[in-house]
Amino acid sequence: MGRGKTTSWSYAEAYPREDEVLLRARERSTTLGLRPVTPGVAAALTVLTAAARPRSVVEVGTGTGVSGTAILRGLPQGSVLTTIDTDVRALRAARDTFREAGMLGSRIRTISGRASLVLPRLTTGAYDMVFLDADAANTLLYVDEACRMLRPGGSLVVQDTLDQDKVPDPVIREDATRIHREIHRLFREDERFFSAILTAGSGLLVAVKK
Repeated sequence: MGRGKTTSWSYAEAYPREDEVLLRARERSTTLGLRPVTPGVAAALTVLTAAARPRSVVEVGTGTGVSGTAILRGLPQGSVLTTIDTDVRALRAARDTFREAGMLGSRIRTISGRASLVLPRLTTGAYDMVFLDADAANTLLYVDEACRMLRPGGSLVVQDTLDQDKVPDPVIREDATRIHREIHRLFREDERFFSAILTAGSGLLVAVKK
């Protein structure tokens, strides 16, 4: 990335003004050794949800609630976020974040478990948005399930889709990098979706089901 591009990326990441709720959630992430989405990604999630106005959203990878809070803030009243994580400590911290953000418990369903086991039990064609921020090893499976779960007009958002800027470098052949390249290929060729890659954070793949 050239100097100008690096400066522009840094400027865009510094643009969002985060409140005390998200700052405390980030502190919890540091304490637990987790990596939350960047401010740029959090802001993009709020904008995407505010624009699409989804009624039902699934998140894989709750963390301490940074991304979940960003999503909830863009949702219309009556919408529900289902968020899945294997880390009970993270889920506990996320509930604290949601409570501090003033989010009603009726709008949030937290599930402790492996997404590879939870997602197949969720209803086909019943969701308006799926956000994936989880282990790269299972992301292809999660993407496949998300495509099944989404309604027409629903959107899939995949976090870290540039794999910390490794994906554009053809020399790098790490497993996670190859998985993200395969996901990109799938959506380029899948006529059921419109898709684009945004450069916020370490990349967001956004795909909308026709």
